[in-house]
Amino acid sequence: MSKILLCPSMMCANFSSLGEEVNLLKDAGADILHIDIMDGSFVQNFGMGLQDTQFIASQAFADVHLMIQNPGQHVAMFANMGAKIIYIHPEADLHAPRTLQTIKDAGTSPAIAINPGTSVETIRPLLSLVEYILVMTVNPGFAGQKYLPFVDEKIDTLLFLKPEYNYKIMIDGACSPDVISRLSAKGVDGFVLGTAALFGKNRPYKEIMQELRQQ
Repeated sequence: MSKILLCPSMMCANFSSLGEEVNLLKDAGADILHIDIMDGSFVQNFGMGLQDTQFIASQAFADVHLMIQNPGQHVAMFANMGAKIIYIHPEADLHAPRTLQTIKDAGTSPAIAINPGTSVETIRPLLSLVEYILVMTVNPGFAGQKYLPFVDEKIDTLLFLKPEYNYKIMIDGACSPDVISRLSAKGVDGFVLGTAALFGKNRPYKEIMQELRQQ
């Protein structure tokens, strides 16, 4: 099995010592630091701050998950902050192909995130335009939710189509050790780590992430 991508969700990090958290996660072998941007409209919650985003992206390989309306208006700003991957939600963008091209033109990897209720058929025209697909296995906007089993069928479909389009499949939401073990065995490439696997465990990040890679 190839190395899975482990992507700590910075929304769950300790913001009283953000610099130390970033260094600990990098030392633990984090592949990508995952930054959620929420506008209180596309999702009910708000997060994360632009200053925190810029700091994290300047210190580590980071992606930005834009859970916002009309994300195309803000691509340049996040690319300039140093985001290496920018996820948009097609559900929130009437001109998703144009926005994905804008992301690519900015020198950043174009990517989409899809809600649990979004079908593969709906996004299939975009598959040739993206390098990553982030499958939400919970409803976006809040940490600590339960995995939605019906999303498995969509993951299986995306795995079937993967050789044709050559994207990476990432999972966001309730990524417990059991979920990581089961889906990585199927061929899923990476996982966003929140409270189900990494944060709030009172154990060193490095120890936990080493165990997750051995699932």
